[in-house]
Amino acid sequence: MSNEEMVKEAVEEAKKAAEAEAKEQEAKGQEPEDTEATEEEAAGKETNSEDAEEPKKKKLFEKKNKKDKKDEQIADLTDKLTRHMAEFDNYRKRTEKEKSAMYEIGAKDVVEKILPIVDNFERGLQSVPEEKKDDPFVDGMDKIYKQMMSTLEGIGVKPIEAVGQEFDPNFHNAVMHVEDEELGENVVAEEFQKGYMYRDSVVRHSMVKVAN
Repeated sequence: MSNEEMVKEAVEEAKKAAEAEAKEQEAKGQEPEDTEATEEEAAGKETNSEDAEEPKKKKLFEKKNKKDKKDEQIADLTDKLTRHMAEFDNYRKRTEKEKSAMYEIGAKDVVEKILPIVDNFERGLQSVPEEKKDDPFVDGMDKIYKQMMSTLEGIGVKPIEAVGQEFDPNFHNAVMHVEDEELGENVVAEEFQKGYMYRDSVVRHSMVKVAN
């Protein structure tokens, strides 16, 4: 081999060695870049996964909020319904009481208007002489009177006990006083006009004379 050929071969080998070294250095210089790229990709993936999870969390939160809002509306409507039902029940009870009270007032008013007729029947029958009590007309009037009293008793009207009872201003109206040691003090000695009750309320007080 000539000197010229040996020089060329050495130059070629030097070139190859230089190219190999350059490639090696280039390869070494890219490794960090590749690593950084890999980390960035990983970070990007993590960021993307977090970004992907955020809408899911948001959706779950929104669903939860929607559910809570729905439950609140149901609870609110249930509360309103319960209040309305309670108010209606109170209104119904109040109306029934008012109707009952109006009925009582109306019935008492009717009974009060009938009592003078009862008084007249009693005065008329008491004025009949003993020998004429068997007269058919008197007997008929007595039966009508008894029928009227039976009807009044059937609807809750009853006379107030007076003679011999202790005077009670809730039932008796004292118009006279008398000194009577036999009767005792504050006892009804005589009844001038009968008093009547309708159920548990007084329609008319008894007009009486009280012993002192």
